[in-house]
Order: sequence, then structure tokens, then C-alpha cells
Amino acid sequence: MEQNEYTVGHGNLNLPHDVITLPTQGIFYRSKKKTVKVGYLTAVDENILSDYDGTRNVTESIILPLLRNKVYEREIRPEELLDGDVEAILLFLRNTAFGPEYKLTVTDPSTDQKFTATIQLDELNFKKTEVQPDENGLFNVTLPVSKRKVSLKLLSLTDTLEIDRIIKSYPSDRTAPSITTKLNKHIVTLDGDGDRIKISTFVETMPIGDSKYIRRFLVDNEPRLDLRKEVIAPSGEKVMVNIAFGVEFFRPFFAV
Repeated sequence: MEQNEYTVGHGNLNLPHDVITLPTQGIFYRSKKKTVKVGYLTAVDENILSDYDGTRNVTESIILPLLRNKVYEREIRPEELLDGDVEAILLFLRNTAFGPEYKLTVTDPSTDQKFTATIQLDELNFKKTEVQPDENGLFNVTLPVSKRKVSLKLLSLTDTLEIDRIIKSYPSDRTAPSITTKLNKHIVTLDGDGDRIKISTFVETMPIGDSKYIRRFLVDNEPRLDLRKEVIAPSGEKVMVNIAFGVEFFRPFFAV
């Protein structure tokens, strides 16, 4: 644990923190910082957590405010953080505040009965990826069906929130363009051209094989924690579960 003089609110405080290694190794940020200083949760942060009513967007109501409070860096804004790095920081905050034990409800595939599984969050490993981005943090790929060349970026917290707002703005009786909205965010250039109108037009007519390829490529090559864990059901069956950063992940924060 280190002590760091960091400006918070109206003054300088010596705040305890740890240095967290980013799954992305900073290669997608201008600063190229591989680590960030992250503070420990305090009573002040309980104001954010206790204000949550269970119905609002978790990212906007809890995750972003916590990151703004706890990431002690001037070179990386919390809004710029990528999903994998956000997850690593949230795991640190949860583990240091409540311990690494995480319980979740799982269905036994042999009996269809629900059971409680316990996972140790500090045992999660980084996913290994083989494809590296270019010097601008972009992945350059040739699509398998259309043969068009695209450069792809990973989504920041700001991108994710903007996509959520767009999707939620659609009436319930209309199909929200969740796939195409994300593709428009991911694609930075098309055949070397960054014209947003051309990219949007291409996305609307993109072969489904190309769409699936982009999404699978990004899932396979985004540096992040491996949030899958195998648990044993009461029947003896092995079940693969995924850790999600929704309300259940934050439930210990809500307890009195």
C-alpha cells in the first residue's frame, strides 16, 4: 500500500491506494500507462452505493461515480477506460472491501434445481490474446465476406453509455438497433476512410457473416480478465458460469 498526495474536493489528502495492473497493459491509451493507482472504498463512497435504488443503469449510477472517486490518475480519465480495465478495478474495490468470495445462484443441468456456487474472485486470470493492435490502439482486419478492410477500436465506458442511451431511446414497439449501433462505434475506418456516413451506410448493408466476424474477433482479442469459472453442481455435473458486473456483483455494498 502506498500513500499518495492527491487533490480531492477542496484540498490535498494523503490517500492510501494500491497500484493495479491493467489487463490492456495501457496499449490502447495515449499515455500507454500499464498501471493505475486505485484508492480503497471509504464511507464517502457509501453515499454513491446507498443512493442506488436497483432500477437505474448500474454503469451510470455506480460504476462511473466510483471510478471518478477511486482512480488516482491525471493521465487517464475514468470515462476513457476500456471494459477489461474497468472490471479489474471493480474487482480490486470489491475484494479489498468485502473479500474475494462471490456467491451466485446456478441451475443444476441434471435436475433443473438451483444451487449456490461460491467463486474466489482473486483467482481469476487474464485472457491470453495473440493479435496486437497498431500504434493507435486499433485492430486492422479484412472482413471474410465483403473483403473490405476495417480498423476497429475497443469501446470505452463513454462509448458503452452512449450506446445504452441510444438503445433505450427507442419505443418498446420498435426494434432497437443494438448490433448496428455497436458496429458503428467499433469501426473507425473503412478501406482507410474515416467518413462516418460511408461507414454507417456500409454497416446497414454489411453481410451477417462480417458482422459476426467483427464481434467474435473483438471478444477473442480484447485484453481482459477471464470471467468464466467452472463450478460443480450437486449432481456432480460441471457448469460454466459467467461473472457479470450487474446488481448482484454490487450486492454486498448494499448490505447494512
